[in-house]
Amino acid sequence: MRRLTMVLLLIVAPFQFIMPAAFAEDKSPWLVRLRLIDIAPHESSTVSIGGAITADIAVAPELDITYFWTDNIATELILATSKHNVAAIGTSLGDLDLGTIWVLPPTLLVQYHLNPDGQFRPYLGVGLNYTLYYNGTSGGLDSVEYDNDLGYAFQAGVDIGLNDRWAFNIDVKKVYLNANARLNGGAVTADVSLDPWVFGAGLAYRF
Repeated sequence: MRRLTMVLLLIVAPFQFIMPAAFAEDKSPWLVRLRLIDIAPHESSTVSIGGAITADIAVAPELDITYFWTDNIATELILATSKHNVAAIGTSLGDLDLGTIWVLPPTLLVQYHLNPDGQFRPYLGVGLNYTLYYNGTSGGLDSVEYDNDLGYAFQAGVDIGLNDRWAFNIDVKKVYLNANARLNGGAVTADVSLDPWVFGAGLAYRF
């Protein structure tokens, strides 16, 4: 967590010197979005007994909080969690049910908004996530454990203005998530990259 905190401070620090006075007087720097997201893992793995780790697609709500430092530059905190069924297929022991795992990857992105005063407002983002794995079940094994890890993310999206405060939002992210897994107390190990595509749609509100 200390490493994550230091990296995030390095990302955010330059924007603290950009004066919010760059905004028109009637425009708040705060924006929130509520999306429904489809999380599609793109797995790759190395398993000590061969085979591969798979995780299923999940659908979940997502809350995003954005602060505009200027009309074009913003930072966004993304909050969402999802539950996935996990399996190991084609191993030397056959196909194994690894139960379920909840994934929580809070992500901080720096964004550039290309047309902030128009009705059609596209943006691009890049940032970091710290992935937490929790409330897992072990399926057909005695135990399955995952290590939390630091990763990064890329984003592209658009807000389509509905009125002065509300907008319809479409967003896609590529999030890089890694998980070192230990099965049955470490008798079997796996290095797993989940690296999901995250597709979302919802509403945005500018205060």
